[in-house]
Amino acid sequence: MPYSPAPVTSCLSTVLTLLGRSAATLILAFGINPAFAQTPIKIAIIDPLSGPFAAQGESSLLQLRFAVDELVNAKGGLLGGRQVEILALDNKASAQESQIQLRRAIGEGVEFVFSGNSSAVAAVLSSALERHNRRNPDQQIMYLNHSAVETALTEQDCNFWHFRFDAHADMKLDALTDYIAESDISRLYVLGQDYSFGKTIQESTVSMLAEKRPDIQIVGNELHPIGQVRDFTPYVTRIVSSNADAILTGNWGADMVSLARAIINAGLDVPIFTFYAAYDGNTATLGEAGKDRIYLVHNDRANVDLLDSYVDYNRRFKARNPNHDISQPRIANAVMMLAQAIEAAGTSNAYDVAIAMEDMRITSISGEELWMRPADHQTFQPINVSVHTDEGIVMDADNSGYGLRTVFTLPTADTIRETSCRMERPRR
Repeated sequence: MPYSPAPVTSCLSTVLTLLGRSAATLILAFGINPAFAQTPIKIAIIDPLSGPFAAQGESSLLQLRFAVDELVNAKGGLLGGRQVEILALDNKASAQESQIQLRRAIGEGVEFVFSGNSSAVAAVLSSALERHNRRNPDQQIMYLNHSAVETALTEQDCNFWHFRFDAHADMKLDALTDYIAESDISRLYVLGQDYSFGKTIQESTVSMLAEKRPDIQIVGNELHPIGQVRDFTPYVTRIVSSNADAILTGNWGADMVSLARAIINAGLDVPIFTFYAAYDGNTATLGEAGKDRIYLVHNDRANVDLLDSYVDYNRRFKARNPNHDISQPRIANAVMMLAQAIEAAGTSNAYDVAIAMEDMRITSISGEELWMRPADHQTFQPINVSVHTDEGIVMDADNSGYGLRTVFTLPTADTIRETSCRMERPRR
């Protein structure tokens, strides 16, 4: 079912303009409570806005603001004219700080929380919101996870209030290892950050390649402290010594930029398979050195069969934010699905919206169908592997002239995996 935004004619001001009748008459005619119509729907975004991962958090915030402005508020808002208001909260990529900021969001009366730049943070927020909602049935809050991909969040740690808009780590690795299995790679080095997501990458890479290409040797498999390594030269030295002919990393943020620089400085000329080696400074850092060597697994296809509307959306974002890119189209997807669920529920009540979002299908910002599975609140759409290049690039990244071009796509049907989620549903 393609997404259809709330009709503009639902906006009271538009009706007034068209019909030229008094506000009082129309309020009575349509049964609209003027106070309610003006009450904003509050969304908090809890992401890093300072520290080593600030670039990612700032980017997420700008993309959320743009999506809300373009896809909701500019179209008349929701539920007869209610605008969406965003509260930006800095968690410094810290689980403890995230809980502090969540309490602030609760105090501000938010009904929806966006977050995603850390799986460790996502786990804490998901758990904290479940407890809060259980204890405060009159002040429930829904969690929209735009980017945290630790598999457990929609598996054994699934939660009725948590909805994920990115493919989880094992789904992405399944696509990435399919691509690696078809290559001539024989010696792979795995390097990641020492927290839940990095450990998942470690374990799942080994198990999946053992099944798909048992002849590939894992010649290194190590973790490093997240956000604390200033110089990755010692790690790259070990990679060189291992004679690896490919690298796989789940690094993101400053850790990805620093690792990329160390690889470039070492003159290491091997394919590097990544989750986050694009945008937010990564593409500019890699430049020519990354051409045809850096591969990224992600949802929305890149610079292949692009919709004109998607290109236009990106260009409008760039016009407003010249130093940033639409690096997380899933944020726009989450905003569209949330808007549709609120309209379907006829309320911004978190429980009713959550029920409305289950089993929902929309057309993503890039033109692909996106499905929210009710069993675990995991979204499904095609998963792509793209290469860093300056050839055939319609939309570049970091104003660098370089970007991603999709070279492999795993169709939606092949991304769907059974879930171990046994969701406890609250009673109404």
